[in-house]
Amino acid sequence: MGVVDVFDAVAGTYDEERRRLIPCFDAFYGTAVQVAAPPLRAALAAGRTPEVLDLGAGTGLLSLLLAAAVPGVRLTLVDGAPAMLARATEQLRDRDVPHRSVLADLSGELPPGRYDAVVSALAIHHLDDAGKQALYRRAANALAPGGVFVNAEQVAGPTPELERRYDEVWMERIAELGASPEEIAGSRGRMRHDLPATVTDQCRWLAEAGLVDVDCYFKEWRFAVFGGRVR
Repeated sequence: MGVVDVFDAVAGTYDEERRRLIPCFDAFYGTAVQVAAPPLRAALAAGRTPEVLDLGAGTGLLSLLLAAAVPGVRLTLVDGAPAMLARATEQLRDRDVPHRSVLADLSGELPPGRYDAVVSALAIHHLDDAGKQALYRRAANALAPGGVFVNAEQVAGPTPELERRYDEVWMERIAELGASPEEIAGSRGRMRHDLPATVTDQCRWLAEAGLVDVDCYFKEWRFAVFGGRVR
């Protein structure tokens, strides 16, 4: 079963499981919104519609949070899993959020346009390192002046021992939060498709792509939020 099939199979339950499988859910997604929001609000203050590109948007969880934090944004969602994207479209339509959905994987060209924020959550780690670097270059080129890129991501430990410890802590925490054996097994199955990279490597790749003020804004074991901006 390929990565698209794996995620399409859980489209209906994906959001419900997030709080049990991401122990730092509020800080993780909240930080991504905090980083993305300022240029969106600046666009509104300048009298134009803020444009957001959500890469690997899944069920639209991050897009929905951004739309709630900055009413008036227009969203472009890209994902390769049709059922996940259909769920995102349904949720955004129910909330009357302006959006367009693009069924595509992250290895191709991005939808044309200039975006005040390019965001992603728990998606880019499905690309290999060369694919990540190429996507970061495309994302940087898609940003409007002053725009930001922010990636809320699952990252690799910088050493094998730390990678082991990341996993150990994750298992302890999700058990405390009540994740069921079935949810854990499903998450483990999806993780077989993961190709995470370290925060250090990815911040370097963002700088090499031309972004400035690159930083890791939040990190709790394997969950990190990092990004940068264009001038």
